[in-house]
Amino acid sequence: MSKLNELANIGQSVWLDFISRNLLTSGELIKYREMGLRGMTSNPTIFDKAISKSNDYDDDISELVLKGLNVEEIYEKLALKDIGIAADEMRKVYNETDGLDGYISIEVNPLLANNTEETIIQAKNLFKQLGRPNIMIKIPGTEEGLPAITEVLGSGINVNVTLIFSTESYRKVVEAFMAGLEKYDAAGGDISKHASVASFFVSRVDTAVDKELEAKNNKELQGKIAVANSKIAFEISEEMFSSERWQKLEAKGARKQRLLWASTSTKNPDYYDLLYVDTLIGPDTVNTMPPDTIKAFIDHGNIKSTLGQGIDEAKAHLNKLKELGIDINKITDKLLKDGVKSFSDSFKSLVDSLDSKVKKIKQEVSL
Repeated sequence: MSKLNELANIGQSVWLDFISRNLLTSGELIKYREMGLRGMTSNPTIFDKAISKSNDYDDDISELVLKGLNVEEIYEKLALKDIGIAADEMRKVYNETDGLDGYISIEVNPLLANNTEETIIQAKNLFKQLGRPNIMIKIPGTEEGLPAITEVLGSGINVNVTLIFSTESYRKVVEAFMAGLEKYDAAGGDISKHASVASFFVSRVDTAVDKELEAKNNKELQGKIAVANSKIAFEISEEMFSSERWQKLEAKGARKQRLLWASTSTKNPDYYDLLYVDTLIGPDTVNTMPPDTIKAFIDHGNIKSTLGQGIDEAKAHLNKLKELGIDINKITDKLLKDGVKSFSDSFKSLVDSLDSKVKKIKQEVSL
């Protein structure tokens, strides 16, 4: 049995945090699936690298240019094609797990992160265009994103809530999730068919906190706060999905919104390369990893449930951080703003790269 399947037996699914046309057409995705991969995520940064850094999409771009599509329309067509191919390849997992896994995530335009109504419109449009049950629409966990999450879930659409950094934000996301299920149930929908994950970002927290710890000459807590923050989120998950409110939904067949660990590749080369994988293994969770992290885990990862361990130690670490005068909430608020900006910048970069390709193609056609 592969290590990814062993993880699944503990209750944690591995999703691939990567997509490219070559991955989809070379047979590599099928190999991942047969090794135990259970889903995939994408974001504007991933698509920027995939489309602008290769020639794999040039034929499609040329065809779409000749059809008179503008740059943003071309991007959407390219992304939808990739997501659709991936969803078809992972449909087998969706069927075998009875809809627990096999999902492919696509993000709404990050420029809409602070626009509730436009986020809702695009989320519904993307899901309708893709026309497959194993699609998740990614919506950022911003204040403006919360009502969009409820509305989109309430319309029968699977949602991956992204860019969650703080435990406070996570609580609000779970509440928005439950409200969405309640809305769909009240409208006569079958909530047992719903799926959702809450993408809680990990490594970026250490990157930000370590800088402040370094300034205070504290090495004791470096590399420990991201895992501590995540373990507290898991404790909150256990609490909220034991509530009376949840039990009413569960009685109607609802599935938990699973915590998904995002940003799990180790950014600091001095840290163990699977720091954000081995320490966060537990039931009802997903870990989304880039290819190199998956390879490292298969090579030397530890198969052991660790997520529920060390909760008291995690709380102690966060208390010490507070005693040092470092405000974790202030840091996570900034990380959310930076995350939205980063994805927006990637989207703008992608549009600029596509625009250059489109102009080149138009010039060649006119010659």
